[in-house]
Amino acid sequence: MVIEEYLASTKETACEKCKEPIIQGALAKNYFVCPKCGRYNKIPARARIELITDDGSFKELWNEATTGNPIDFPDYEQKSSKARATSRENEGVICGTATVDGNECCIYAMEPKFMMGSMGTVVGDKLAALFEYAIEHRLPVVGYAASGGARMQEGMLSLMQMAKVSGAVKLHNDEGLFYMVCVTDPTTGGVTASFAMLGDVIIGEPGALVGFAGKRVIEQVTGEKLPEGFQSAEFQLENGFLDAIVKRNDQRNYIASMLKLHKSALGDDLLHAKSHEQHLKLRELVHRQAKNGGAVQKLMEMIHN
Repeated sequence: MVIEEYLASTKETACEKCKEPIIQGALAKNYFVCPKCGRYNKIPARARIELITDDGSFKELWNEATTGNPIDFPDYEQKSSKARATSRENEGVICGTATVDGNECCIYAMEPKFMMGSMGTVVGDKLAALFEYAIEHRLPVVGYAASGGARMQEGMLSLMQMAKVSGAVKLHNDEGLFYMVCVTDPTTGGVTASFAMLGDVIIGEPGALVGFAGKRVIEQVTGEKLPEGFQSAEFQLENGFLDAIVKRNDQRNYIASMLKLHKSALGDDLLHAKSHEQHLKLRELVHRQAKNGGAVQKLMEMIHN
């Protein structure tokens, strides 16, 4: 297990923000949050999945898929080969099925060490296939977005993945199935402009950068000075782009509660119904609970009642 490997590590690393040295095992024990400055450091995709899923429940799909060089971009093969070695993954997203506190779901997590989780054709193929699998098996989808956006080495083909994955999300949505996203640092570019912002419930991690274009680019184009904290998760929550900000150590319980609500609160008939009216009722209920304070406690009380 990836988490166990990190917990056992005595290797010294440095916080991404304050640069203070810290033992890797101590950082992992604290959910990869710096104990000195509170920075939420990046987490490998497999570690993210292990943090929220039940032990041994994750079953990976399509791990053998690897990228080629569809537009013959210079040095792309070397860069992707280096990314595979650094991340120990074949591509920038991991997909599969798992249970979270007994609640079955499809799950994906983007890998920040693979070319910053950028979205190329293989990432798009895997994500679209995951939503199609979820439709076939009547499952909700939980996603962790961490990406710099579309992968420039694949040109227009990478941009096409935005529409392809968004289309798959729409089909999943039309079936009355639940989709929840956690946006992490960073979630930007074409990923933000497509499937990362299409969840029924969208949560973020404290301090995460969430946006489309970079702050400096926007300031140069508009000629205006942007406010402090612009594109932070807190800023996006205040302006209605996120439903909640959830700490890492609370995410498993929060996600489990949302999945349980989807499965149980309105009965099994809704889970299998294709009625648009029923689907809207579910979405309204989920959003209302997500935006209220103490959402997890209120959800659990409602479910038990």
